Parts: sequence; C-alpha cells; structure tokens
Amino acid sequence: MINSDDFHEEIGNNHIGSHAKNPIRKDAFDISDDQKIELIKKDVENILATLGMDLTDDSIKGTPNRVAKMFVKEIFGGLNPNKKPNSSTFENNYNYGEMLVEKNITLYSTCEHHLLPIIGKAHVAYISNGSVVGLSKMNRIVDYFAKRPQVQERLTMQIVEELQKVLNTDDVACVIDAKHLCVNSRGIRDTESSTVTAEYGGKFKNEETRREFLDYIKLDTKF
Repeated sequence: MINSDDFHEEIGNNHIGSHAKNPIRKDAFDISDDQKIELIKKDVENILATLGMDLTDDSIKGTPNRVAKMFVKEIFGGLNPNKKPNSSTFENNYNYGEMLVEKNITLYSTCEHHLLPIIGKAHVAYISNGSVVGLSKMNRIVDYFAKRPQVQERLTMQIVEELQKVLNTDDVACVIDAKHLCVNSRGIRDTESSTVTAEYGGKFKNEETRREFLDYIKLDTKF
C-alpha cells in the first residue's frame, strides 16, 4: 500500500495535475503583499541557512528579500485577482469573419510540483461573435494565468475559458509548446523534449477549422 507521502511524490514526479483550478486558499489575500514578502523572506533565509549558506556574505545577504519580492510581485503575481488584466472588447465594425491568430506569445510560468520554470510559446485564436479584443490583451491574459504555480494543461484551459468569457463566444483555441526545467534540468534531464497541450472550443472542434489554425501556427513569420 502506497503511503500519503509516496503518493504525492509520485504525482509530482510524473507532473500530474489534480485540480482544474489553481488550489488557492480562501484566506490567500487576508494579508498584504508586504506582509507576504516579510514572511517569505524569513522562509528563504531558513532554507539557505539549512543548506549551509553563509548569509553574512555580501553576495547572498540580499537574496532572501530579492526572492520574496520576486515571488509576490513577479512570477506568482497572477495569483492575485486584482492583477487580472482589464480586457475591454470592441464591436467588430469591420465585420472580419475569419479567425484571428496571435501566435508565438512568449510564456514564462512555474511548475507547481518543483517550482522550476516552464518556458515556451502560446498560440491563441478566436473567431469573432460580434466582439473583438485588443491584440495585447491576449498576451496579457496568457501572462496573467502563467504567473502562478501551474500545470500546463490547466494553463491552456484557463486561457481559453477567460477569452470565451471576454469575447462571449465558444470559438476560442489555444496551443502551448513549452519546456519544463523540472524535466530538462533534473530527474531524467532530457534537454530536448518539450510538452504540447491544446484546448479547442466551439468551431475549433471542427477538424477543418482546427487544421486551419494549426497551419497558421506553422507559418514562418518574417519582416
């Protein structure tokens, strides 16, 4: 019989997500960002000291504070609902009826199993149902949901679900191709492999529409 610690270790080592939504506690925002930074700073100090690092050294003295600020303000900033991008929509006055594709969106996220980087590209598309959204907002939505401890499958679904709400249409798709440093730099240390996930909604479930989207992604964009 597998004990609890071994079970959860197996889930993490095999990069299996257990929730469709990020597992965020209800009291997650009862304290301020500054309070979180102070608490995390002490935790990082303890980790480094336990590892044997000399925290009086000038090179590492500021590391706990830098890491704490980075966690709260940057790489995990997408946990805070107040930082969710305001995705204003506009009427599709020019009656553009084909799909719009925003490809090669640079993506930085963090694997929730080992807190190591996920680095890749997101490709997002939608077919207007009467509304359009600014191109940069698509990038901002990707960035917002990426700035959390994540699993790639969940991130792909969240991007599609958010754009479906914003645009009031099911016709949204997302493909993510990313490298996971928890695979590339530790464990199996396979530096060549990447992970591809996809989520298709509405008309993108149709094979012909889906194929058109995937063909756009493969275009070699030159300037």
